[in-house]
Amino acid sequence: MGPVLAGVLQLLALTGALALVYVPLGTYMARVYSSRRHLRVERWLYRGIGADPDAEMTWPAYLRALLAFSAVSVLFLYLLQRLQGFLPGSLGFASVSPSQSFNTAVSFVTNTNWQSYSGEQTMGHVVQTAGLAVQNFVSAAVGMAVAVALVRGFSRSRTGELGNFWSDLVRGTLRVLLPVAAVATVVLVACGAIQNFSGIHEVGQFMGGSQQWNGGAVASQEAIKELGTNGGGYFNANSAHPFENPTPFTNLLEIFLILVIPFSLTRTFGVLTGSARQGYAILATMGTIWLGFTALMMATEFAHHGPALQAAGGALEGKEVRFGVGGSSIFAVATTLTSTGAVDSFHSSFTGLGGGITMLGMMLGEISPGGVGSGLYGILVMAVIAVFIAGLMVGRTPEYLGKKIGAREMKLAACYILVTPALVLVFTAASMALPTPPNSALNPGAHGFSEVLYAFTSAANNNGSAFAGLNANTDWFNTMTGLAMLLGRFVPMVFVLALAGSLAGQRPVPVTAGTLRTEKPLFTGLLVGAILIITGLTYFPALALGPLAEGLA
Repeated sequence: MGPVLAGVLQLLALTGALALVYVPLGTYMARVYSSRRHLRVERWLYRGIGADPDAEMTWPAYLRALLAFSAVSVLFLYLLQRLQGFLPGSLGFASVSPSQSFNTAVSFVTNTNWQSYSGEQTMGHVVQTAGLAVQNFVSAAVGMAVAVALVRGFSRSRTGELGNFWSDLVRGTLRVLLPVAAVATVVLVACGAIQNFSGIHEVGQFMGGSQQWNGGAVASQEAIKELGTNGGGYFNANSAHPFENPTPFTNLLEIFLILVIPFSLTRTFGVLTGSARQGYAILATMGTIWLGFTALMMATEFAHHGPALQAAGGALEGKEVRFGVGGSSIFAVATTLTSTGAVDSFHSSFTGLGGGITMLGMMLGEISPGGVGSGLYGILVMAVIAVFIAGLMVGRTPEYLGKKIGAREMKLAACYILVTPALVLVFTAASMALPTPPNSALNPGAHGFSEVLYAFTSAANNNGSAFAGLNANTDWFNTMTGLAMLLGRFVPMVFVLALAGSLAGQRPVPVTAGTLRTEKPLFTGLLVGAILIITGLTYFPALALGPLAEGLA
């Protein structure tokens, strides 16, 4: 079997598996978030934190609860790292430096999981399990909660109430993420991923010296890092490491875990709004962009010029031979079109155009299918913009799901789509203009610029993957990427929840002959076009200086 055919067959198998679970998982999540019954363990948690799960919240109250929870999470994770040297199970590692503790705490709480350190040489068992793994669950649940709140804004009318943040957070964690992650953990362990609390082992002899590896609860963290679109690896090599991702089957399983909830949430959206066809329209938009990007990535990586690369079947530098070009290309697109950031190959070693595809995937806002929760609310904001564009074309007040899109709604949507590009471009420009930060880039010229651009694109979009070649463990990059992650996560959430509150307060508008049918293929095409054009106009100059210049050289 040739490598191209193997890659195509993997893509077909992945698509079939996602289609198989789409309806049951999406419907189940809709029931989870609409149920009025609380499990016993959930009631214990509510009593422990002093929350009333049945009390409805307006959007400012929902936002305050979300920000308070996230602030406490950042503080707890920061202190856990600063005290690591005094904790049991630290494996002899010292406490983490202040700037790196700040960066890592912000990274995991914002669902970014950007890592400017080598996990196996920095973090002990307590920090990994009680700190980082816990945030992998709850940060994903926060994103799902915001998405559900926006869906309630579309489905409710003449009310300012969007549900209860604490109830949404707990249910997303206990009823959705935890059971699926538990099953995935068992499968990963059965396939060779490690799961233990062993110490540091000396392994073999390499060029006159030995190599040391530590154990850890790797399989369980690997499962939720992919399922929750987190991305932080136990080891520096991330999902290219055989302890995390041992076989081609586990590689495909991890891609499945990355994509399954973001795609299935479109079904949840359709069920909660009472129109499954609306969910299918959003799914078609996500699927079109994802398949298109995957096909482009595979084409650029398989067809790279040069006799050595052609004999090898593609550009294999920086890729694991056990996954090949096909598996690595599918993984790279999945991780950058979502807010995952896990890598099974190193994007800096991709072809110039292939590296540009990974960047553009994040620059779209990671909405195809996007992160857990963040992908759905991101593409719904783009849908609001698309119906506004359609309204301008026909001279009619735009409507979406029975709600009028007026000046307030458009201002909120416009602010949402401007936040991330502003962060990426401003921080990148500052890093290239100052005398010291460019020294962190390993490569000169266009590739070095791409390393810095990729870093801030990844941070501001809460992705977390790295281009490799950039020494990000400096005070400048730890601080600036930390700020980019904080602002890129929570400022857009402010606009999303404000939009949800505005929509929930409206009366539904009856459907007429002039209403744009947003469940039709015409709207799907309009939405795809709006996403690509808006992103292209925003980022094209920066892309032209980096990956496009390198790819065309």
